[in-house]
Amino acid sequence: MSEQQHKFVLDESEMPTHWYNVVPDLPAPPPPPLHPGTREPVGPDDLAPLFPIELILQEVSQEQYVEIPEAVRDVYKQWRPSPLFRAHRLEQKLGTPARIYYKYEGVSPVGSHKLNTAAPQVYYNSLHGIRRLTTETGAGQWGTALSYACALFGIECEVWQVGTSYDTKPQRRTLIEVFGGQVHRSPSRMTQSGQAFPEDHPGTLGIAISEAVEVAAQADDTKYSLGSVLNHVLMHQTIIGEEALRQLAKAGESSVDLVVGCAGGGSNFAGLAFPFLREKLAGTQDPTILAVEPTSCPTITRGQYRYDFGDTAGLTPLMKMYTLGHQFVPSTIHAGGLRYHGMAPLVSHAVDLGLIEGRALHQRECFEAAVEFARTEGVVAAPESSHAVAQVRREALACKETGEEKVIVLGLSGHGLLELGAYADFLEDHLADDPLSEDSLQAALAHVPTV
Repeated sequence: MSEQQHKFVLDESEMPTHWYNVVPDLPAPPPPPLHPGTREPVGPDDLAPLFPIELILQEVSQEQYVEIPEAVRDVYKQWRPSPLFRAHRLEQKLGTPARIYYKYEGVSPVGSHKLNTAAPQVYYNSLHGIRRLTTETGAGQWGTALSYACALFGIECEVWQVGTSYDTKPQRRTLIEVFGGQVHRSPSRMTQSGQAFPEDHPGTLGIAISEAVEVAAQADDTKYSLGSVLNHVLMHQTIIGEEALRQLAKAGESSVDLVVGCAGGGSNFAGLAFPFLREKLAGTQDPTILAVEPTSCPTITRGQYRYDFGDTAGLTPLMKMYTLGHQFVPSTIHAGGLRYHGMAPLVSHAVDLGLIEGRALHQRECFEAAVEFARTEGVVAAPESSHAVAQVRREALACKETGEEKVIVLGLSGHGLLELGAYADFLEDHLADDPLSEDSLQAALAHVPTV
């Protein structure tokens, strides 16, 4: 019996030096964001109060590749290249002929993929003498990543954390504060956006975004930083897929049949999927690419593809995306990072073009698959990542029925070691599925503006 290789690693010298921009490779250009007041396409001057010029240029870039600054590559080397694992034990447990690989982003200092974009965003702001960055966070991964990146570059970090997450995840708040960030419960009494809601409101990412944007727009030495959705954020994450392609080649795989990732705002998913989509568009590979979301917040699978605000108060540009409505209040599921009303415009555009497919799963199935994954592979997945794990489990069992030896790549966006309360609820049978009702969906969609 030949010795099995479980992980495939790259040397620091093999780490990609450029991010990949999918826009020039798409068969049709994505619809532009629109100014919330004029409804005209947004220009660089409209974004200048919130973002440094480097990020604005990346947001509208038509270049296929953008060089990663040396200072950012140096930060990346604290944990990158991240490992690619072959899930031999999971395959054996499922009895599947499929070959399952997972790209693991939980090895970063903050335990998730979010630092891939936090580091460059803070770096570019530091070039302009910015004193403070404001942001939102759902489950807390993004707030953690931005606070750590701010500590590296000497910038203050102020975080509005979605209320239900703030209330139930004190360890996440503590970790943000350990890295130097200041945390507020959202909705807060500090902003007009927050004051529009009662103090005990569970909060949404849309409300938290409104609060962070409002504060940033009022101070010349402050900018806003977003952890997902926007083009430049997705581009920073493509280092995940670029590394995975190199590692799969080391594993002897010349093509992939299936790429699966969880999708909330879309950055982790795009980071893995877009380099594979490039190969699909070029005709070198033909993978099916699946974005997996919760049935309680089914943006792609039940939302509408239309222009909507990225935040609840309507302060952000209108973006063409799959949306449940910017006033949608999702169920307080444990996968807080998937509780966003919209999907990244670039991911939405690719779905609309038929290049990417969406799937929605109940959270109990996701935790069941995640526990099985932990007991075979030794990794406790973040609740968000568990959605991708569950879909891969479905696909692997389907291969067991058909005998197909598919090559499956799973994006494991982070670990769940700060989310053990959710696992405890599942193990004690306190976790319920909470699919979105049609009445709630239609009520939320009624507030989407007509453009």
